[in-house]
Amino acid sequence: MCVSAPAGEADEFWRDCCGVFGVQAPGHDVSRLTYFGLLALHHRGQESAGIAVTDGQDINFRKGMGLAWLVFSEDDLGGLQGNAALGHVRYSTTGSSNEANAQPMVVNSAAGPIAVAHNGNIVNAYQLRQQLESEGVVFTSSSDTEVIANLIARSLKDDILGAVEAMMEKVRGAYSLGILHKGILLGVRDPWGVRPLCLGHLPANGAHVIASESCALTVVGANLVREIEPGEALLLEQDQCRTFQVLEGERPAFCLFEYVYIARPDSLLMGRCVDEVRQRMGNLLAQEHPVEADVVIPVPLTGVPIAHGYAKASRIPYAEGFIHNRYIHRTFIQPDQRMRDLGVRMKFSPLAHALAGRRVVMVEDSIVRGTSTRQIVRMVRDAGAREVHVRIGSPPIRCPCFYGVDTPDAAQLVASHMSVEEVRRAIGADSLGHLSLPNLIRACDLPRRAFCTACFSGEYPIPLPQRARLDKAILELGAAT
Repeated sequence: MCVSAPAGEADEFWRDCCGVFGVQAPGHDVSRLTYFGLLALHHRGQESAGIAVTDGQDINFRKGMGLAWLVFSEDDLGGLQGNAALGHVRYSTTGSSNEANAQPMVVNSAAGPIAVAHNGNIVNAYQLRQQLESEGVVFTSSSDTEVIANLIARSLKDDILGAVEAMMEKVRGAYSLGILHKGILLGVRDPWGVRPLCLGHLPANGAHVIASESCALTVVGANLVREIEPGEALLLEQDQCRTFQVLEGERPAFCLFEYVYIARPDSLLMGRCVDEVRQRMGNLLAQEHPVEADVVIPVPLTGVPIAHGYAKASRIPYAEGFIHNRYIHRTFIQPDQRMRDLGVRMKFSPLAHALAGRRVVMVEDSIVRGTSTRQIVRMVRDAGAREVHVRIGSPPIRCPCFYGVDTPDAAQLVASHMSVEEVRRAIGADSLGHLSLPNLIRACDLPRRAFCTACFSGEYPIPLPQRARLDKAILELGAAT
């Protein structure tokens, strides 16, 4: 679903993955509920947004580039009427950032249209697409989600669950899906459980909701029922919720980076509050890498709870060191050279009164390429800091992700070819300390075997075809743009 940022954008920050939201609520304004659910998931994707609705037979949809409040008007929502809806916000990991790749993907089958929204990445999408094309399927996008949708459509006659099961037998990779067909909403999760997906209930009207994160349930007044299990499919129809264990769960491999950066702090993942996990990360980071300093500051926004935990454990005062410009979102307007040179200064402004003359502990969630961290360290020094000690709430990121988070190639990951000391010198810090992998897992209060740690350890739980390693834009060739 997503690809790297265009030239000129801040090149340090992860491009997350995607967000899925669906509701089955006959007689209610399902498109509006879905719209608000998507707003709560925009931290997972800001490139495009879409909503599909079904009246029990047809599927009507609207999608476009940009944030949900730019894509949808009041008239759009008013024209999307039905008994179930499915929405999506996207960052691209397979397929370029263009409207053809916006989701939900809607395809026709012998039994009527289906819509699919996907968070994750299918590692054998290239091989599956070649097979489908040899059978006469014509693709209109370069997204692996269209591969999933066509696999379902090719098997679908009158049993949507059977078609989903046939698809799950063929695909390999990470997928948390919402699927819409003839008034039925399904939530489906891959047998490794890499990406999150949960079930909610609206007590006011008995409706059921699926969402990538529980924070989206709260916005629409739904209660969290539970997380969908690896290999499970939930079928929501009328006021019924039926569950099917389609595939036996593989070795569990929940993305550890969801806790570090991706998920919203008010979400619950695997029964753990993300904010509390991040505070424990900071606490353990302070124990692992203590330093004499005058103030602890976060790099907004993910670094805030980690910095709180560090300050509490170290007994060094916490302060806000930056003003975060909350109105800077992903832009499709190419900045000029002056804006490129300013880099992260468009996003962060240092508070000199909190930094001048002080020994500063600057807390961040991760280092990717290192370029933005270097700029931020320089900003802190320019504001008058006497010393800058960088503390990172995760281990060094040495390997790219192929399971739904858009990361640079390994050669662009600074930790893949530089030691911690070499990175310290490159970013201009007085000291640099990373939270170790054992302590990161300890902060989550779950066993290591529950997680995918590939970006830190290089241990990929789902086998990767060689081409997946080489080219994340592999479906671009010959695809419509």
